[in-house]
Amino acid sequence: MKAMILAAGLGTRMRPLTDHTPKPLLAVGGKPLIVWHIERLRDAGFTDIVINTAWLAEVLEAAIGDGSQFGVSIRYSREGEPLETAGGIRRALPLLRESDNAPFLVVNGDIWTDIDFASLHLTSDFNAHLVLVDNPEHNPDGDFHLASDGKVRDNSAANIARLTFSGVGLYRPSLFDGLKNTEAKLAPLLRHVMALGAVSGVHHQGQWWDIGTPQRLQQLDDFLTN
Repeated sequence: MKAMILAAGLGTRMRPLTDHTPKPLLAVGGKPLIVWHIERLRDAGFTDIVINTAWLAEVLEAAIGDGSQFGVSIRYSREGEPLETAGGIRRALPLLRESDNAPFLVVNGDIWTDIDFASLHLTSDFNAHLVLVDNPEHNPDGDFHLASDGKVRDNSAANIARLTFSGVGLYRPSLFDGLKNTEAKLAPLLRHVMALGAVSGVHHQGQWWDIGTPQRLQQLDDFLTN
């Protein structure tokens, strides 16, 4: 199975740290965020990796290269201007698509997690499989509901518990085929297939950090180094 790391964001909330450094290259625990992902993917058996780039793309590509230093093969999907998550995946489909609509793994480049990527599976009944986590302080209401049957639903009822989407998921290429090669968000696409009962999920209860501010970056660095 192939994997994609989303790394094309502008990192606006991380400025001034991202004025000259792409957000995925910000270091925690002695190495860039994206290197943690690459090494975890490699150790889970993912050796064919696609990275999308936009902001400071040349800096990111120069630092990571073709992946040989990590024991993987890395190719780049260059966007110029960021296309949002679904648009970025749609642009990268020629690099991700395998035979028979085989799924691929996508990981947000601005998170840190101990999710076991090798444990994730997408059965033939579903078009997407999402990893959900406990709601962090900055997203107390969560995103989606994980039902007892393993399906993920967009249920906003007050008495229904919701979890936060981790930014890690398995997707089939056909999920994105209807999109044009332009900017597109992932959430509306997921909600559409959720309504069809075609999204499964799992609740990860281990480590997961969303690096959305310099303060969270420092907290993660402290966690990893102390």
